[in-house]
Amino acid sequence: MECRILSGIKPTGQLTLGNYIGALKNFKNFQDQGECFIFIADLHALTLPIEPDTLRTNSRDIAAFYLAAGLDPNRCNIFLQSHVSAHAELNAIMQNFLYMGELSRMTQFKEKSQKLNQEKIGLGLFAYPVLMASDILLYDATIVPVGDDQTQHVELTRDLAKRFNNRYGNVLVMPKAVVTKVGARIMSLSDPTKKMSKSDQKGDIYLKDNPNIIRKKIMSAVTDSESIVRFDRTNKPGISNLLTIYASIKEISIEEAEKNFINANYGTFKSAVADAVIEALEPFQKQYYEYLNSGYVDLVLEKGANRAREVSNATLKRVHDAVGLL
Repeated sequence: MECRILSGIKPTGQLTLGNYIGALKNFKNFQDQGECFIFIADLHALTLPIEPDTLRTNSRDIAAFYLAAGLDPNRCNIFLQSHVSAHAELNAIMQNFLYMGELSRMTQFKEKSQKLNQEKIGLGLFAYPVLMASDILLYDATIVPVGDDQTQHVELTRDLAKRFNNRYGNVLVMPKAVVTKVGARIMSLSDPTKKMSKSDQKGDIYLKDNPNIIRKKIMSAVTDSESIVRFDRTNKPGISNLLTIYASIKEISIEEAEKNFINANYGTFKSAVADAVIEALEPFQKQYYEYLNSGYVDLVLEKGANRAREVSNATLKRVHDAVGLL
């Protein structure tokens, strides 16, 4: 069997520069490594309250962003999670093979649940890793590109596959997480100790921000009282974050980025970072709007869902046969 690659993004808010650097920018590189399944995780978006119109708009936006980032529907299957019923069905089966203790230890659940009324935490938020594991296992994915905050979920998926296979035989394929080395975690410009996360108007650069707003946000980024551009996450988180952004956009190492600004002051450095980001995002935004307004997005999603159903239903049948479902 050829290599399969699977990844996806939740349509829970406006996508940021962090999403572009950590995911979108790299997806196209996987198209020649095997069969790609890149989806919009709209079922996952329901784990926290979201307005229906917002979910619909964000879902189409992500599909258009995928295309603008260079994903080719002839080499990659782009689809909505909710258009492939096997995701929900495998989730219903696999929830019996993961334990509540394992789910309660998941970092993302602990972080998100602390911000909520404990009496109003939905089951979907708690059991989020089960659905994510089902997403991965349905496509026999051997490569799963993720941000570094998602590697714990892939490890849990591996534990689940091993547990299931030990009981029923060689039914599920073992996945492996792949995290980009540079730019895997882009931080907020207003608080560089926190991840850029779709919710900080001042600290997030949104993919639909115009160049003037992008430049203003970068020039206002929090730095420090020193005047040396060097990478030091502990003592210089703001400068280190800007170096990471610059290196990721330019596709160079952090060390190379540092050398470019040995004698630069912070104003010059920030301006260069803004130039690099705008230079990357302007053509990307142009492509995004062309795809979004052309009607092409719906055709791509339909084609991708057809192939996704074909592959996922084959996996689901293996699972049905293994556990004894007629």
